[in-house]
Amino acid sequence: MTKGLRLFHDKYNVPSAPVLCCISGALLLSSGNIYAREYLFSPSSLEGDALTQQDIDLSLFSKENSQLPGRYSSHIRINTMRLRDQDITYKSSDTGELIAQISPDMLRQWGVDVDKYPSLAKLEGQTPLTKPLSDFIPFASSSLDFSEMTLNLSIPQAALLSDSPDFIAPSRWNDGVPVMFADYAFSGSQHKDSAKNATSSQYLNLRSGANLGGWRLRNYSTWNNTEDASSWDSINTFLQHDIDVLRAQFTAGENSTRGEVFDSLQYRGVNLVSDEEMLPYSQRGFAPVIRGIASSNAEVSVRQNGYLIYQQNVAPGAFEINDLYSTTNSGDLEVTIKEADGSEHHFTQPYSSIAVMQRPDHLKYEFTAARYRADSGSDQKEPLFVQGSVIYGLNNTVTLFGGLTASEDYQALNSGAGIALGPLGSLSADVTMAKTRLDNNDESTGQSYRLLYSGKVDTTGTNFTLASYRYSTSGYYSFADATQKYDDNEDNWLYRYNKRNRIQASISQNVLGSSVYLNGYQQDYWGTSLKERNLSAGFNTVVDGISMHMAYTYSKNNDDSADRMVSFGISMPLSRWLPRAWSSYTISNTRHGYTRQNLGINGTLLDDERMSYSLQQSRSNHDGEDTSSVYSNYRSRYANLNVGYYYSSDNTQQFNYGVSGAVVAHPHGVTLAQPLGNQFAIVNAEGAEGVRFKNQRGIQTDWQGNAVIPSLTPYQENRIRIDTTSLPEDVDTSETAITVIPSRSAAVVASFDAHVGYRALITLTRPDGRNVPFGAIASVSQSDISGIVDDTGTLYLAGIGEESQVKVSWGNATEQQCIAHISLNSSQGLTGPTGIRYARVICQQEQQHVN
Repeated sequence: MTKGLRLFHDKYNVPSAPVLCCISGALLLSSGNIYAREYLFSPSSLEGDALTQQDIDLSLFSKENSQLPGRYSSHIRINTMRLRDQDITYKSSDTGELIAQISPDMLRQWGVDVDKYPSLAKLEGQTPLTKPLSDFIPFASSSLDFSEMTLNLSIPQAALLSDSPDFIAPSRWNDGVPVMFADYAFSGSQHKDSAKNATSSQYLNLRSGANLGGWRLRNYSTWNNTEDASSWDSINTFLQHDIDVLRAQFTAGENSTRGEVFDSLQYRGVNLVSDEEMLPYSQRGFAPVIRGIASSNAEVSVRQNGYLIYQQNVAPGAFEINDLYSTTNSGDLEVTIKEADGSEHHFTQPYSSIAVMQRPDHLKYEFTAARYRADSGSDQKEPLFVQGSVIYGLNNTVTLFGGLTASEDYQALNSGAGIALGPLGSLSADVTMAKTRLDNNDESTGQSYRLLYSGKVDTTGTNFTLASYRYSTSGYYSFADATQKYDDNEDNWLYRYNKRNRIQASISQNVLGSSVYLNGYQQDYWGTSLKERNLSAGFNTVVDGISMHMAYTYSKNNDDSADRMVSFGISMPLSRWLPRAWSSYTISNTRHGYTRQNLGINGTLLDDERMSYSLQQSRSNHDGEDTSSVYSNYRSRYANLNVGYYYSSDNTQQFNYGVSGAVVAHPHGVTLAQPLGNQFAIVNAEGAEGVRFKNQRGIQTDWQGNAVIPSLTPYQENRIRIDTTSLPEDVDTSETAITVIPSRSAAVVASFDAHVGYRALITLTRPDGRNVPFGAIASVSQSDISGIVDDTGTLYLAGIGEESQVKVSWGNATEQQCIAHISLNSSQGLTGPTGIRYARVICQQEQQHVN
């Protein structure tokens, strides 16, 4: 072509550069149009003429976007929303592309409003569609991205059941499998004073239950044993079930009300309450975090409504309790820190609901018909009562709410409104009018006014978790206070002095990279000048990897003397000298002028940091006392273990120990596990032992191939991922992640296709010495393990036993199939440094094998 252009130029004396560019460009464009077609190549191009003689059928792969039909684990994506992975069957189209076999039931499961399209709704639920999706839903389509194994569906928004981007259809909620379990936390201590007098104590927190279908049976009990007494308390027992269509929970038995409009009440009866966690995050409108300072290996106890609901041994220094189980949704928490020397510090953690607000047109409700349950150890009456409350979002700005409580001697009516303040948060105000007949037959009428605020001031970065004020007239009694019995006792505070003013706040603020917080409340009463007060304040900051904190606590109950403590601490990483370790120094001062200084080293050990330790040395100006302590916690696959030892220069000694975990009986066996939380997953890895999981310290499958993943989020996608770097040498899996969506308190099963056996590279040859051809498909008999032979006749298989039979096929004819008997024992198989075994095996023609 170039020679012809040159002759054209010489003959007609045309300027060369412009003409050449124009003509060559035109020819290139025209050639692209003329010769645009499907290009085919001979399979022999892969290995030359040798492959031609092997008669392998690779015609499928000569077509663009062609793949083998079959059933594949696929990621499902509707528009931009990722759904749960699912096994999908695919068939080949005329062009070789894979077409997903989608059924109406699948579409319903994925949140498509199938009933909106009659031609689609009349089809059998599990029958795959015989026509393209667009024939049923206009403008809808589906396509498979095989490289990412993702089935992409484009569905018009009008065809979806919800327009929330994080909506998860109730049909995807998993009620789990039948289980029985006991979730426990046991702790104990042995104390010996300077006079060699020994005392001991033990505490057990037991949450047991059973699941069957959507029903949940639960019991929460505690056992406390000291030298003086031993007690067993059953805090509550109840039966619960989801009401999906109402987005609500039904409960029968002993439990507590939510406490959003009225104060939370303990009851024995039935309750129906809406459950916001059934809604997407984008459509949703609290146990508090307890912070404190321990000067030694201390025992922290938390009581609510007279019940001991939490007890744990902690190491010296700052501690934070953020996994508290509360027996009710309001009711102040009484916190006790018992030091190793026997001294105690007390403070009250306020606990109440946040400002009452709802989204427009959203309705939140609760109804209870029950008998009131008195606080543990109290002498209160336990009358029958009914209570109902409603919260309704009127528009973007205003929420209306109200409720009614009625019993034989008590009636109360509540009415209020919440206002959205935009970037400033939300504010709600309400009034409760109550009429009470006391135990001495006196009648009293009064009102209680409440103001609640929660939000964040963006301009200053101030977070108000809760700020509230309540004023009650002299004739007002709450329902709990009205149940008090009158015994003419001057010390009967709740009866003689009803509540007047209460102010409460929980505020945090970022200042120059530091976090400052303030928590406090004050309660006073009619008829007395005495007050209840509690205050905690502090700051935390990090400078060049060095963290510092300072805290102050003050607590005073009625006419008791005040309890004060101020502390300062600093922590510095030691990673340059000791991996995953840091040093700490704290100094604290209490109301008696006692000052304690503490120097320690803390850190974590093992590959997944499942073991933590703490070494502490302290000195006090009280009698010049020196103390040493050591504390360690270990997260095993069976339970969490902790142990601590404390020694003082006055020969005082204390030994602390604890174990927390669970025993779960389920369809795949009995599994020992770490503490469960409310929802949990039972992982079944088909007998593979030692499989670990990402972001799960210490958890791995047991000898049955089972493990329990705790603390899942209800009604939301929870991704469980295998840590493939920790797989044992004899374990392999074709899938590394599973998504589960548990309903409330469900125990769901996550099954991984794990293969227990060897990983092997096997060179397959035929009797005449030729390698089995490239592209041949091999499958292990009585197994779903398969592979493809490479261009050297080598096959990689994972999870096979010492003795296996493999069928190999590279066509439909008898001479295009053979069977290999693989032996990987020590005498015939070689093992490489990575644990992969190697073998060379003759693949016999199938017809010869039969003869």
